[in-house]
Amino acid sequence: MADVLVHKPVLLEEVLENLITDKSGTYLDATVGYGGHSLGILNRLNPEGKLIGTDRDQEALSVAKKNLEEFGDRVVLAQVSFSQLEDFLRQQNISQISGFLFDIGMGSWQIETEERGFSYLKPGPLDMRMDRKQSLTAYDIVNRYSEEKLVWIFKNYGEERFAKKIAKALKNTKSEIRTTSDLRKMVEKVVRTNVIKTLARVFQALRIEVNQELEELKKGIETAVKFLNPQGRLAIISYHSLEDRIVKESFRELAKGCKCPPTLPVCICGAKPELEILNKKPIVATEKEKKLNPKSRSAKLRVGVKI
Repeated sequence: MADVLVHKPVLLEEVLENLITDKSGTYLDATVGYGGHSLGILNRLNPEGKLIGTDRDQEALSVAKKNLEEFGDRVVLAQVSFSQLEDFLRQQNISQISGFLFDIGMGSWQIETEERGFSYLKPGPLDMRMDRKQSLTAYDIVNRYSEEKLVWIFKNYGEERFAKKIAKALKNTKSEIRTTSDLRKMVEKVVRTNVIKTLARVFQALRIEVNQELEELKKGIETAVKFLNPQGRLAIISYHSLEDRIVKESFRELAKGCKCPPTLPVCICGAKPELEILNKKPIVATEKEKKLNPKSRSAKLRVGVKI
């Protein structure tokens, strides 16, 4: 896998234009992947500018290290989840960052690697872990969670209307669901219409549960705002409605400041706005990029500025 070095970063020019305000600053790419966005950031910075690249996926970090090695000590790479970012930055004695980038989509290398178990199109074990050191896998969820819990996951993380039907079938099966192919066959038995869309939603829901993606995203946003320089930028690329809703609502709350109940006539909490929303509507890919990079079709970039 480490030989695969090709990666097309989504919305690269739009990210660079909106993220970089200080060319001598320190930027943090919290989803460094193979280093596509990080390479663009480093090329745009002055020689004094630095980049911290973090990711949950150690295999991706190994490739990023090769792709960014020309920048030497201007780059620090580490296996860190969003929820671990605050502790990591404090351990590194870093108190301020010029800009944070979160590209929270799946890497194409993850989807294409059969043994990772992310795709219903690829035969492989039911794994779906971003960090392969963690214990919980999609196999555990499918085979050991209760029917009620599976219904909740498919409904809330997959927005799947056949959630009850699928969960019931999984619990009634006489043999364990061990592989992506086993799960696909089970879903295909239960759902007769638009099965491909259902498969996509079921696999998405399981992946989100395995990696606690939505909770991680919330913690990542919280840490980014805490460590941003005044006027520093927070750029987040999301790919589906659940992620984008969290980003949009988090930005709105951070821009509002006051956390008092709406029934109170005046603010008594004293909370001040922490973020200015740079773009009221998300930035999306050009038609040209959508043709060249299909992954960009659903991408939405939202940017906030630290007050």
